Amino acid sequence: MTASTTRCTAVAKSRKSRIAAVAAIAVAGSMLLTACGDQTESGTKEGGATAGSAAPLFSKLPAKIQKAGVIKVGTDATYAPMEFKEGANIVGVDPDVAAAMGKQLGVKFEFTSGTFDTLLGALPTGRTDIVMSSMTDTKARQEGLDDKGKKTGTGVDFVDYFSASTGILVKKGNPQGIKSLDDLCGKKLAVQRGTTYEQAAKDQSAKCEKDGKAKIAIEAFPTDAEAQTRVKAGGAVADLNDSPVAAYIAKTAGGGNDFEAIANKSDAGLFGIAVDKKNTELRDALKAALDAIIKDGTYKAALDKWGAGDGAVTEAKINGGS
Repeated sequence: MTASTTRCTAVAKSRKSRIAAVAAIAVAGSMLLTACGDQTESGTKEGGATAGSAAPLFSKLPAKIQKAGVIKVGTDATYAPMEFKEGANIVGVDPDVAAAMGKQLGVKFEFTSGTFDTLLGALPTGRTDIVMSSMTDTKARQEGLDDKGKKTGTGVDFVDYFSASTGILVKKGNPQGIKSLDDLCGKKLAVQRGTTYEQAAKDQSAKCEKDGKAKIAIEAFPTDAEAQTRVKAGGAVADLNDSPVAAYIAKTAGGGNDFEAIANKSDAGLFGIAVDKKNTELRDALKAALDAIIKDGTYKAALDKWGAGDGAVTEAKINGGS
């Protein structure tokens, strides 16, 4: 939610991106595994889509994944409408886009939910093959750098699949009259820990101080749902999220009576599917699959289903973030 820790650019350029969930969705500490898509055994068809070795792009996959028939996906399923839990399933934009890609590749995408800020660390261990969790593609993540610029890992490659701007989530009625990030100076802000929005909040606070204004008091929580609760209770004036997530929360939480969302459309950033840098074969197969579903229309249909069509990209790019 905003960790996987929305799921941004320096305020803009430093984004989450990943971020968070509907207020009613609690983060589960246990791991949940669910398969997305309708792929069957090699050479068969289901739902009109070819599966297994007969699928158009099956041969592009690494042999290990061809044999397994599965791509293991790490996600933080607390970030509706991008990825969240509905009963025993993980649903949303990302699972639906992955399912469409799976039909091109002839394998299943199996999503496991975990804490956002641990997702990238699972890639080198092999516990997951990719991370697909509304994660903003940033140079720091590509290079394996922490928020202080210190090397913490080998970094990852991103296959960019979605564009989102910053969304500011405020209490219904916007009692503080928040219109932009500059209006947060001297106020208390809630964010999800480990997301690019936590860093964006720190950057904005430094800007406030440079402009002669009071710094922002930042409270970081393990989940975005907790940050939302803080805003709803009046303990913080706002929570930062990606624009489609903030809009979805405002529309659905409390029947639309709990929050309002303000979008800053000038700072759009890219979400990427993260892949271990050594796994270039898988990275390139994912790019080919994404380009294929963009071309055949199933990509846009998956976004439109969740009201996220404004974030559609026109082509797959590798490491297009800044």
